[in-house]
Amino acid sequence: MQAQSKIEFSHFSADTLHAAISGTWEIDSKSPGPGEVLNQLASDPGIKNIILNGSGMQGWDTAFLIFIRAISKECQNRNIGFEVQELPKGVERLLHLASAVSEQTEAHQQSKRKPFLYMVGDSAVVFGTSTVEMLSFIGGVALTFLKFLRGKASFRRIDLLLLIEECGAQSLPIITLISILVGLILAFVGAVQLKLFGAQIYVANLVAIAMAREMGALMTGIIMAGRTGAAFAAQLGTMQVNEEIDALKTLGISPMEFLVLPRLLAMVLMMPLLCLYADFLGILGGAIVGVGMLDITIVQYFTQTQEALDLTNISLGIYKGIIYGIIVAMAGCMRGLQSGRSASAVGEAATSAVVTAIVGIIVTDGIVAVLCDVLGI
Repeated sequence: MQAQSKIEFSHFSADTLHAAISGTWEIDSKSPGPGEVLNQLASDPGIKNIILNGSGMQGWDTAFLIFIRAISKECQNRNIGFEVQELPKGVERLLHLASAVSEQTEAHQQSKRKPFLYMVGDSAVVFGTSTVEMLSFIGGVALTFLKFLRGKASFRRIDLLLLIEECGAQSLPIITLISILVGLILAFVGAVQLKLFGAQIYVANLVAIAMAREMGALMTGIIMAGRTGAAFAAQLGTMQVNEEIDALKTLGISPMEFLVLPRLLAMVLMMPLLCLYADFLGILGGAIVGVGMLDITIVQYFTQTQEALDLTNISLGIYKGIIYGIIVAMAGCMRGLQSGRSASAVGEAATSAVVTAIVGIIVTDGIVAVLCDVLGI
């Protein structure tokens, strides 16, 4: 004769459970969970059938459904019959819905390590696709800029003015801080070495040339990549999520002209001015070290700076700044337009924009350095 258990529920909720169990085993607990019932089930191997009667239930919640699913699954594993009787209609509907959707076993499986050749091929495909998309975007920007030169590009002038303010005036505080600190660091590092030869006065030459040719434009470009490039990507990515870009296309408005072109123009116009501002503050930061630590008068420092700088060094930094501004704007806009339609995708687009812009700036800086050495600039 098969042993049988009957579980009669009068009330079931997440906080309180009153259960009376009759048969070969009992559970006497105010709020037993599935684990307690399973322990009782494991302690009596003679049980072959379980009947759950819910005719007296007055209240229930999702904890009851989890309870039933756990007991049912364990009964299937032990080849024990499990029968549910006289449940409320709401519980029956939810149980039917839960049983209709089968659990995906693949969701709990750990991803297997892919073969090396597969990873190489997959990376090559991704790289090729990204390269094609980047070249396509660059070509689209070039055509849009040519259209702007012919006076046929359509965008709101007020947007351009707002973007100029965002890229220019609102960037001054962080550029001020970073530029002064960079000038201080260059002067201090140079002073440590120049003191060995009694040539402290040439700290002014070191700071002036380094800031004008290299560090002013480089640090400004990196700051703008982290600040403005990420903002461009987040703005366009959010518009992608809200389907605003699709709406522009539906209205016959080119996103390249309406969204990308103003941001590109704002960066191109503001980067030279920001580079000059960073150069001046870097030299001022170097003067703080030179005058304060090296017993150089302020007149001597700025006279030496004037002799060291020439138009070539200043122009080279400005040209670099323009190129870096183009890279930052294009990276931010490209990643924003390529963003997926979710919140996480917008964050990924902003991160990718910063990484792309910084990598582009460093690579461009290296290429320009080699060209300057070859040309003797």
